[in-house]
Amino acid sequence: MVDVAESAAAGHHRGAVGVVGPRGKQLAGLGGIGRSRRKVYDTERPATTFADVAGYAGVKREVSEVVDFLRHPDRYRRAGAVGPKGVLMVGPPGTGKTLLARAVAGEAGVAFISVIGSSLVEMLVGVGAARVRDLFIDARRLAPSIVFVDEIDAIGQRRGGAMVSNDERDQTLNQLLAEMDGFDPATGVVVIAATNRPEVLDPALLRPGRFDRQVVVPLPNQQEREAILTVHSRGKVLGLDVDLRVVARGTPGFSGADLANLVNEAAIFAVRAGRQVIEAQDLAEARDRILLGRRDGSNALLPHEKHAVAVHESGHALVAALSEHADPVAKVTILPAGQALGVTEQLPIDERHLYSEGYLKDSLAIRMGGRAAELVVFGETSTGAANDLAGATDLANRMVREFGMSPALGPVGFASGSPLYLGGAEVKSRPYAEATQRVIDEEVAMLLREAEQRAIVTLTNHRPALDRLTKLLLERETIDGTAVDDILGIPGEEPAAEMANT
Repeated sequence: MVDVAESAAAGHHRGAVGVVGPRGKQLAGLGGIGRSRRKVYDTERPATTFADVAGYAGVKREVSEVVDFLRHPDRYRRAGAVGPKGVLMVGPPGTGKTLLARAVAGEAGVAFISVIGSSLVEMLVGVGAARVRDLFIDARRLAPSIVFVDEIDAIGQRRGGAMVSNDERDQTLNQLLAEMDGFDPATGVVVIAATNRPEVLDPALLRPGRFDRQVVVPLPNQQEREAILTVHSRGKVLGLDVDLRVVARGTPGFSGADLANLVNEAAIFAVRAGRQVIEAQDLAEARDRILLGRRDGSNALLPHEKHAVAVHESGHALVAALSEHADPVAKVTILPAGQALGVTEQLPIDERHLYSEGYLKDSLAIRMGGRAAELVVFGETSTGAANDLAGATDLANRMVREFGMSPALGPVGFASGSPLYLGGAEVKSRPYAEATQRVIDEEVAMLLREAEQRAIVTLTNHRPALDRLTKLLLERETIDGTAVDDILGIPGEEPAAEMANT
């Protein structure tokens, strides 16, 4: 690791006023405040290459042209082509954007200068702009080189959008815009930036001539998850019963960072059991630990509560098994973990990219299955269905407002306004009238009532199976999907994870 920052005091005369005494030390300290904070990992090339990045073949193809430009700039110059000045990588947290940027530098064999966006902004106005100038001075001196700005949204947010002006951040952004627009592409300096909040970036950053390419780094698909798990399993001893393909199927929505954590948690479970070999059960317990929380005996259920949870989870499982478009049931448990008193897992056989109206309505019925089972068996509901109701209401809202699946409202879509990759609370501004909101509320309530009624009818018609499954859960506490199919007389399918939890 090489630090290319020069001493800020190098230009001071030895006899300059203000370099002696307590106050002089403070003033001398201000001399270095304008230097950019960054580090060059390797002036020749970082050790990371594309071989260290599992999956993401499409993303690698997108950024490989940057590598080719840095390796063979003359070839582009002879053809009259200008290489990309900037590449913006956007995607959810933990998908490997920083790793990909380092791999580009490693493949090209060039200097890699890394800086975090927030480190460019300080309290004093003008400091950030000075640091940006220093950053690009060193990048040109070390050219060909890559400047990597992580979390660029810290300085690149849209100007003029805040109620209170932030002159320091605006000046820093203006300097970055000027540097990217002003340097000669022949110098061989490429700027790569990463963010998971592309919707807040200033349009001036995104225009051609600055960030010429925008590369989306999505959550990995099933094949990519298997490849990532293989990489993170290096150096660990896996048992003969471990099938990473099955683990990949059971982790939809996991990022690369999540998968690395999963393997590490599984190794910790193995050590607790006094083993050096990671078994399939360790990976399953690690996944439950990540998704549900720690499982212990401190939240043991009373006998009548355990029976109620068994009825509830049996309702989820049976409605899922009897729904035409639903994913297969993989596991049902009534062992409390975290905030969940019981869990019914559904794992898709294939990775879905589109969801039909039939699939979504089945999902609503499955979420209502636990509450419906309580009504069928006990004649009343409990607080255990609170999480199911919240999830079902959110899904029904999206079906009506975003997906146009309401005949009363028609083919109209109102986006939620939530951050693109960070989730979180949706924006409360409403782009429709109060009368439209009333129609939405009525349609959502109708969808939920229909789903509940469908689940009640299904479980009433299969009451003996509901009682048998409840009894089996009380005996074993955890069963797999084949036991549910056996009770219903359904030919078994390989299960693979959406969770309905109490």
